[in-house]
Amino acid sequence: MLKNKPTVVIGASPNTDRYSNKATLSLQKHGHTVFPVGIRSGAINDLSIITDKPLLENIDTVTLYIGPDNQPAWMDYIFSLKPKRIIFNPGTENPEFEALAESKGIEATEACTLVLLSINQY
Repeated sequence: MLKNKPTVVIGASPNTDRYSNKATLSLQKHGHTVFPVGIRSGAINDLSIITDKPLLENIDTVTLYIGPDNQPAWMDYIFSLKPKRIIFNPGTENPEFEALAESKGIEATEACTLVLLSINQY
């Protein structure tokens, strides 16, 4: 079993058709601690969606499901988590944000969380 990588899902949605929902479930299934953070309350499986920006510690990965237009409001919060990496899922790519993350020593990866999990590359 892979090491648990505590992950914050930004843009988490209770809508089961959304990729953020599918990723949260897949992360859980693969044994990772998941913190679903979104703007609408609800739940994904047994996890309540967090609608504020709690200070969390020992975060390995932040995986993004919000588009570039909505990212500026989240940048300070994401950096406050001091993640080892940020995954920019398809549709969330943002060269300026990625460069800023890299300048802070955070790995910025353009990838699909679901694919990484499915091929054991998470």
